[in-house]
Amino acid sequence: MKQNFTVRQGALDGVEVFLSVARHRSFRGAAAQLGVTPSAVSQAVRALEARLGAALFVRTTRSVGLTEAGERFLARAKPAFEELLAASEVARGLGQRPAGLLRLSVPRAVIPLLLEPLIASFCKANPDVEVELSASRELVDIASEGFDAGIRLGQFVAADMVAVPLTPPFRSVVVGSPDYLAARGRPATPDDLREHACLRWRRTDGALALWSFNDHGRALEIAVSGPLIASDFSTMLGAAVEGVGLAQLPAPMATAALQTQKLVQVLEAYAPMMPGVFLFYPDRRQIMPKLRAFIDHVKNHTQAD
Repeated sequence: MKQNFTVRQGALDGVEVFLSVARHRSFRGAAAQLGVTPSAVSQAVRALEARLGAALFVRTTRSVGLTEAGERFLARAKPAFEELLAASEVARGLGQRPAGLLRLSVPRAVIPLLLEPLIASFCKANPDVEVELSASRELVDIASEGFDAGIRLGQFVAADMVAVPLTPPFRSVVVGSPDYLAARGRPATPDDLREHACLRWRRTDGALALWSFNDHGRALEIAVSGPLIASDFSTMLGAAVEGVGLAQLPAPMATAALQTQKLVQVLEAYAPMMPGVFLFYPDRRQIMPKLRAFIDHVKNHTQAD
């Protein structure tokens, strides 16, 4: 049976006033420190005593002293209240300047491509921020897992997230090693892939990803086959370089291997566009200075490029 719970109101009401009176041994002294009237101080203490069910002070016309209950309450309440004040200062500091631990959930493949050039300069510019990169192919729930933000290909970013582009859109390219193409020939159309060894990617939901193409403006998806199934693009890239088969990869991942002629692009006319890589986070209103600083750093870096 579902129970109804209510949050107890005013659990800390009067504690700061009590501590001030105990410190000064004076209601007037506490009132002066707190910037209120002695009557307001007296009312707050009476309300606290009523809520606790015990007298905390012995009052005379000449002095104010603590009862045994007051002494015990002071011994526990003073350090606890000081911890609350310290916690408030820590939270306030994190809310006012870039500081603390910045946790990012990222695919392993984007670390050398996007983040390695950025992290060193960001850390130097923000010495009070620690950066933690959690490399995973899983599409984690960044809020429930305690991440400040995530980085993913645009098609994997949920619609309710705030998304910041890290790259422009790029093509998805089919590549193979020169040795593989010399032995097996170049495919001329996507249909020719049925005669080729194709490296496949298993999605996080367990399904094998189809290869996507743009056939003169018409979206086309093909189920391919081959000797290797991988769960990340980096493994597929390495296998393609070694001549295991053809791979379909995000173009930025294959750029270096294409430039050094370790790989050759095929089916160029059919390469579809992908939306690019995005940094995403749950709510613009909840963004902390450490994340805002990282976003600004990324934007400045990409604009400079």
